[in-house]
Amino acid sequence: MNSLYRTLLFVPGNNPGQMVKADIYGADCVIFDLEDAVSIHEKDAARDLVKHYLTDLRPETCRVGVRINAQDTPYYEEDVRSMVSVKPDFLRLPKSETAENIRQLDKLITECEKACGIEAGSVKIIATIETALGVYNAYQIASASPRMIAIGLGAEDFRTDMRMTRSEDGQEILFARNLISLAAHAAGVMPLDYVYSNFKNEEGFIADVRFGKMLGFTGKSVIHPSQVPLVHQVFTPSDEELEHAKKVVAAYEEAMAKASGVVALDGKMIDMPIVVRAQNTLEYAKASGKEL
Repeated sequence: MNSLYRTLLFVPGNNPGQMVKADIYGADCVIFDLEDAVSIHEKDAARDLVKHYLTDLRPETCRVGVRINAQDTPYYEEDVRSMVSVKPDFLRLPKSETAENIRQLDKLITECEKACGIEAGSVKIIATIETALGVYNAYQIASASPRMIAIGLGAEDFRTDMRMTRSEDGQEILFARNLISLAAHAAGVMPLDYVYSNFKNEEGFIADVRFGKMLGFTGKSVIHPSQVPLVHQVFTPSDEELEHAKKVVAAYEEAMAKASGVVALDGKMIDMPIVVRAQNTLEYAKASGKEL
């Protein structure tokens, strides 16, 4: 299991057939959904199904998260209590608008971990930001708890809240995507790009992933298995990028071994940001199965 969150594949928590196959598509992370994918008439059944599935058939080849229902619903608290007991890697909180939303979730998770005999801090948090207020408070949300590992934009709800006209290339949400990425990096958590819902538009999807990567996003939420390899393809370094990264890291390691404060490659000085980018390139290459 690699350390990256390039792809987070949503799987309906009320669909046993899809749940059983969830880990075969190669996503870095699978998110079992108790929120949007489940009708109000199936909330309790879906919660029980996901709990039993994670108890008996938990995937071992990828990380596992659960999207719980929002805090203003009657399902939220029981979602948290049930899911923490089976120790998912994280809970994904929808409709996160303030730091207080995260602190409340952190407090409840802590209580549940203690009751279940689980090491404190084991269950992490990813926040989905879906409103104008949430985007405005993105940094406060991202930095509200040591459990936070990522924030992401819920584009469709954000468009609705902002009364935006939807475009295929997402021009109207560019500012929000930029702000989410900026806030995440400032807080030291992962920025996760939004769901591109038209999974049949492969060309448009790839262009969107590339653009998100350019904006600083390190992963993308997806809703269809066919989108997983396309995201990985975009995040896989080229042979040229890989070779350059290897040379940069080798030069840096040689300089450190010699206790030299100067790092140079091919007659050019290398500063720390270049080294960090090279190390990130190697990590993505390794996750993609490239020979290092």
